Amino acid sequence: MTKFLLCVIVFCISIIITFARINAGSEKMGFSSKNPPETAWQLLSHKKIYFGHQSVGNNIIDGIKDIMKENSKIKLNIVKTNDPKMFTTPIFAHSPIGKNMNPISKIDAFAKFMEQGIGNKADFAFFKFCYVDITRNTDINQIFTYYKNTMKHLKEKYPKTTFIHITVPLTIVQTGFKVWIKKIIGRPIGGYADNIKRNQFNEMLRNEYKNKEPIFDLALTESTFPDKTRCFFTKEGKTYYSLVPAYTHDGGHLNELGRKIVAEQLLILLANLSQ
Repeated sequence: MTKFLLCVIVFCISIIITFARINAGSEKMGFSSKNPPETAWQLLSHKKIYFGHQSVGNNIIDGIKDIMKENSKIKLNIVKTNDPKMFTTPIFAHSPIGKNMNPISKIDAFAKFMEQGIGNKADFAFFKFCYVDITRNTDINQIFTYYKNTMKHLKEKYPKTTFIHITVPLTIVQTGFKVWIKKIIGRPIGGYADNIKRNQFNEMLRNEYKNKEPIFDLALTESTFPDKTRCFFTKEGKTYYSLVPAYTHDGGHLNELGRKIVAEQLLILLANLSQ
C-alpha cells in the first residue's frame, strides 16, 4: 500500500509540473503590430523582399497572413517565388532554400539566388536555418565562418540591399518528473544537447552582428513567454533557451499562436527598417 501511494504521489507531481509548464505559455499575447507608425507600414508595402526558408518559414508566412487579416494597414504582396523577374514591383517573395540537415546548402542557395538577380533588386533579403540544421554534432565554428564570409561577400557585392541575419530556431526540451529522475541517474535529457548547440551558434551570430547589422532574433522570440519571461534550462551551471511548448504542436514547428507571435516581431522589424 505504501509503495502504491508513493507511486500515486509521484504521478500527480509529474502531472502538476507538466501542466503548469504548458499552461504558463498558453496566455494570449497582446499583439503590438499596430505600434509602428502608419507611415512605416505604408513604406513597407512598397518594398521588395526575399525570404528563403523551409518548413518553419512556411509557419512564419502563415503567421504574417494571419496578422494581415486583422490589420488592414499591413499590405504585402506575398508570392512564393525566387524568380528575379518578379522583383519589378513591390513583393514579399519567399521560397524553399537548400536542404534540411545541410546548412551549407542553404547558404549556397541563398547566395545563388542573390547572384541570379535578386541581389540587385531586393530591398531586404534574408534566410533562416531550420532547427535540424544545427544539432549536437554540428561543427558550428565551420558553419558560422562559412556563413559570415558568404554574407560579407553579398553585402559588398549588393550594397543597396539590406541583409538581415536570423538566429537559429529552437525546439522544446523534455520537462516534468522524468527530467528530475534523469538528472539523478545521469541520463541525457531530451532536447538539451541539440538546443545547447543552437544557443551557442546564436551567440556567435549576435556577437558578430549586434548593433552593426539587422538581426531578427527568432530564437529570442520563440523562447519568450507571453508574460515576457524566458523558457530555459540549465546545464553545468549555464543557462540555455528552448522553444515555449505552447508555441508548437510537434516540438519544433510553430502552431497558430507561435507563428503569429514570431510573424509579429518580424513585421515590426521590417517596418522599422523601412523608415
